Amino acid sequence: MEQVSSTGRPVQITVTEGYDLKGFKGDTSVTFIRAEFNQVVLGDSAKITVSPEGTAKYNFTCSFEFNPEGGGIALDDLAHKPVFLTVTEVLPKEKKQKEEKTMVLGQAVVDLLPLLEGESSFETMVPLHPVPGSPIEPFRSGVEQCSLEVKVFVAEPLLTPAQISGGNLLKVTLEAAYSVPESFIPIGPLQNYMVGMQVPSAGEKDYPIFFKNGTLKVGGEREPVPRPKKWPIANILAPGANNIPDSFIVGGPYEEEEGELNHPEDREFRNQAECMKKRITWDLESRCYLDPPAVVSFQKRIADCRFWPVEITRVPLVVVPKGKSAKFEKTDDEGQFSFHGVAYVNMVPLLYPGVKKIRGAFHVYPYLDSTVYEKTKCLFSLFRDTGHNLIQNNKVGGINSPVSKPVVSKNLKEDKTVKEKDMDGKPRPGDVQVPSIKSQSSETPLEIEPSLCNNPEGQQYVEAGTYIVLEIELDKALVPKRMPEELARRVKEMIPPRPPLTRRTGGAQKAVSDYHMQIKNISRAILNEYHNMFGKQVVKTGNDIDSETLEEQKCQLNYELNCSGKYFAFKEQLKHAVVKIVREKYLKTTSFESQEELQKFISELYVFLVDQMHVALNQTIPDDVQGTPPVIYTSSEQLRLFAFEAEVNENYEMATVYYEERLVREPQNLEHWLDYGAFCLLTEDNIKAQECFRKALSLNQSHIQSLLLCGVLAVLMENYEQAEVFFEDATCLEPTNVVAWTLLGLYYEIQNNDIRMEMAFHEAFKQLQARVLQAQVTRQKSAGTVECVEEGGKAESSLGPWGVTNGSSTAALKVEAPTEALKSQESSTCLHSTPYRVSQTPTTIFMETIRFLMKVNAVQYVHRVLAHELLCPQGGPSCEYYLVLAQTHLLKKDFAKAEEYLQQAAQMDYLYEKAKKTYLQACKRSPSCLTWLGLGIACYRLEELTEAEDALSEANALNNYNAEVWAYLALVCLKAGRQLEAEQAYKYTMKLKLKDENLLAELHMVQETVGFGNPSF
Repeated sequence: MEQVSSTGRPVQITVTEGYDLKGFKGDTSVTFIRAEFNQVVLGDSAKITVSPEGTAKYNFTCSFEFNPEGGGIALDDLAHKPVFLTVTEVLPKEKKQKEEKTMVLGQAVVDLLPLLEGESSFETMVPLHPVPGSPIEPFRSGVEQCSLEVKVFVAEPLLTPAQISGGNLLKVTLEAAYSVPESFIPIGPLQNYMVGMQVPSAGEKDYPIFFKNGTLKVGGEREPVPRPKKWPIANILAPGANNIPDSFIVGGPYEEEEGELNHPEDREFRNQAECMKKRITWDLESRCYLDPPAVVSFQKRIADCRFWPVEITRVPLVVVPKGKSAKFEKTDDEGQFSFHGVAYVNMVPLLYPGVKKIRGAFHVYPYLDSTVYEKTKCLFSLFRDTGHNLIQNNKVGGINSPVSKPVVSKNLKEDKTVKEKDMDGKPRPGDVQVPSIKSQSSETPLEIEPSLCNNPEGQQYVEAGTYIVLEIELDKALVPKRMPEELARRVKEMIPPRPPLTRRTGGAQKAVSDYHMQIKNISRAILNEYHNMFGKQVVKTGNDIDSETLEEQKCQLNYELNCSGKYFAFKEQLKHAVVKIVREKYLKTTSFESQEELQKFISELYVFLVDQMHVALNQTIPDDVQGTPPVIYTSSEQLRLFAFEAEVNENYEMATVYYEERLVREPQNLEHWLDYGAFCLLTEDNIKAQECFRKALSLNQSHIQSLLLCGVLAVLMENYEQAEVFFEDATCLEPTNVVAWTLLGLYYEIQNNDIRMEMAFHEAFKQLQARVLQAQVTRQKSAGTVECVEEGGKAESSLGPWGVTNGSSTAALKVEAPTEALKSQESSTCLHSTPYRVSQTPTTIFMETIRFLMKVNAVQYVHRVLAHELLCPQGGPSCEYYLVLAQTHLLKKDFAKAEEYLQQAAQMDYLYEKAKKTYLQACKRSPSCLTWLGLGIACYRLEELTEAEDALSEANALNNYNAEVWAYLALVCLKAGRQLEAEQAYKYTMKLKLKDENLLAELHMVQETVGFGNPSF
């Protein structure tokens, strides 16, 4: 048994008991356990007899030394190497048998990962996986399985608090390579299919990760999910022991992946590749512990090199005959790796806040030095530059464990020592020393050896459409994401929540109301007394009673009230209400300084009480006696319309009055504050707008629109830290909000944070894509499954970066004017006709944001978003783009520019409703022949002939030499059936030499359709 000589910390493994064990020779078999770690036998237990119930008390303890200083077993070994416990049965000796015969029953695997999570001890029940031919039952649900009870103990945690907080655990899972070249065949010489990648560590060396012994399959069925991940270690005796405990490949929708083949148009190819085509499967997970300096290096490497190379190749397997020495002899096949390819994995998503995992499919390309260096700044190939070491480990029957992590040395002498010796002083050919990408990407000139200009074998990957499915996961996110609770706390600190105004049970209003109530009660009581004395009939005929009789009745009533004491009771009943008015309304709670002041106050109070008495008495008179005066009441919605009308008429003072009136009436309505804030943005009063938006947010700190507007104002006023909090809180409260993610991305652009900007825009696009797809599904469900086929192609959703368009890829839905017509157009050309189908405007995350910003008059922010819309692959200068530009210039009263953009909008597309509204504003603010012409064309295209004729008549009155105006007047008259006017308009159209050939062709077509309008017929 090999011994590990080290002065490190002992890691103790104790196997206490085994359960449900079965042997080859009945129930009372004799067994022992052998423990192995890192290809080293740690020890054998005593031989224990299994009880009839299948229980064996081993109480076997072994250990190995962990050396934190390097040179022996390191943290990285604990990460990706388990402890193997092999249970072996000792068979009884037969006659003439010198030695005992043993048979392996099964293997158990103990994962030491909890030690890297800061624990100093843990207990686990590990299943015992049977070897082929073993009497032990394989694992089945509902059936008791053979298992071992294991305890792992260290005297103190292996990780320091700094390592626990700053370190990380990297897990790389290689699932499969799909759609591999047809030249890959399962017969013939054995091949080792390998994949490798480099992981940066602290220092000048990188840690290589290899996945070997991929299995070539011919296809025919999809790989099952979930399926277990496997240890990257070969020659494990029990097949079930290959599986990593509680670790599975679960798959997922293609659209949620981070790779390259995650668009709807890739679905069909991936389904075919993962079901029918050849593939190479690994299902291996390799782990790597990153100490705090390595985490910093890892994060910096991603920031410096967006794409990391993942190489793939195949190497002929070298068979070692039985009985031969394990010493490797050089053969002709050494170093003959072939089909050298590379996939470029975008690692940037791991720098997104809160992201711990990326999984996706990545195309495989031929490995070419120049291309790899251009994309990854890496000149070092794992397979080409370490081929000799790989071939030495490429023998059938050898342990195929991952190479150990190189130890970072402080000087060359130590480095040389580590390279030449392993922990027992012997050379370790498996230790591959990898130069750092970091040093290669420096500014130092590098001499690049001329490589092959082509890679014909690697090119087969491209022709076959090969891709690998890879998952890279970290235990902790490199960039922590702020929790929603923290963001809510920050917002609350900046804008304290405004408690709702509680209606006071007291106060002046309540005091007056109580006084009214007492007056009504007393008046009813006096009226009842009058009825008792003189009868109700007298009241009904009161108009016929003379004044003397009424005065006499009044005296009798006063006498009765005074004699009975009711007058005094009424006065006492009213006293409390009067006192409340004095205290609550007049705020008199102290004695008066002089008699004059008292008399003055009593006079004022008396007048007020008499007036309020009349108010109360008038409320008690029946409706048929007293006519109710008409009350003109304006609702909040009416005030909003009045404010909007004043705003359009540029009467900003009156608009302010209406907006403030709404706030006075309902100060707790946040919509009123938002409307007023948007108006303040229109008048460029940013300070007041910010105050309004913050008031709205104080009323409801979860209101998304208020958060976004507070963020926009914070950016405009350069309070960038607050802006980030507002935008980030909005994305946390509503993760599906496209505008919130886009505004967050625009903020990061201002901060020159390209990685987070990309993250935010990507998330916005993903949410927009999901929303559009959901809308399509909803429409299909409501209208039935309707497939629209045009020119033999299916109309599908075309999804591109940042944008979604609805339309067929085979049918040209977007119609643009012919080049000849565009060349001959004058600056007055507007909204040309087309006999074709009108296109649907592409939806992009930026146009969504522009609509939101224009709705609230945030024009100062719109131009930044318009720049992105112009550069967006699915955006560009569309009709809506120019309409927005025109609207912004209208607000600035730059009418010449607005008119120019309106004409360009007319040439781009046919959004007539929006064009009509914009032209209406232009005609109101800066009427001209061209603005009225644009309005007339929009109305004509909307089949609003009366409005079109009115607008065109205005245009003709301003300029009767415009041939286009006469042409559209002729079209209107043709549609209206007015022959004489149509012919006259056509005559002037031809006389003024209309240059728009498309419009002239449309005019002739309509004339032929109606049968008149052209006198030359």
